[in-house]
Amino acid sequence: MNFIASKQPENRLLGPESDTQRTLYPYVTGTSVVALKYKDGILMAADMGGSYGSTLRYKSVERMKPIGKHSLLGASGEISDFQEILRYLDELILYDNMWDDGNSLGPKEVHNYLTRVMYNRRNKFNPLWNSLVLGGVKNGQTYLGMVNMIGVNFEDNHVATGFGNHLARPILRQEWHENLSFEDGVKLLEKCMRVLLYRDRSAVNKLQIAKITEEGVTISQPYSLKTYWEFSAFENPAQGAIGSW
Repeated sequence: MNFIASKQPENRLLGPESDTQRTLYPYVTGTSVVALKYKDGILMAADMGGSYGSTLRYKSVERMKPIGKHSLLGASGEISDFQEILRYLDELILYDNMWDDGNSLGPKEVHNYLTRVMYNRRNKFNPLWNSLVLGGVKNGQTYLGMVNMIGVNFEDNHVATGFGNHLARPILRQEWHENLSFEDGVKLLEKCMRVLLYRDRSAVNKLQIAKITEEGVTISQPYSLKTYWEFSAFENPAQGAIGSW
């Protein structure tokens, strides 16, 4: 599925009023990505929704992709800009493979490249409207980092984008530990995704969980979480709210 990038064509024949238009706001977007380290590698989760404004238009958008031999990328934000980033990375990995020197780019190098790309586009006032999560394993070392649309980046034991920054990371701070097994890591990610499904209007109950270890990347088939909607707070959420209808 290819999405048309949200840029207007340039036409210099009509004068300065028709100059290139920048991305003023995203068109088709994906919501949160949540990722964590576990004892054998990295686990990452994202749903498959693509929102056209406030309309949940697409429900089969894959937002996690393997990058080279050692890395896994997840993205929230503008889908067409994510596709552009994947094209950049395809060129980077192809150029690296052409050296045929027995070495390959690791997750730290790919993450550093993405921070430069995002910051460079921000300085041109033409940002790629995404928040990216990059995780991987190379030579027994796990790596997990993120970068947002203006180039702000960091590494951590667990990261999240979008609403996940506000709703999932408190759960991760409380329950994550460095000896997390694969099964416990999946349960923790599912708990985070369930909270996001309840509270984020752009979330959809169709998600994938990916893992990356020394053996490579595995991305699960899409599946749905078991949910419960009979909480009393869900029955009339506006009751007692000042200014509600």
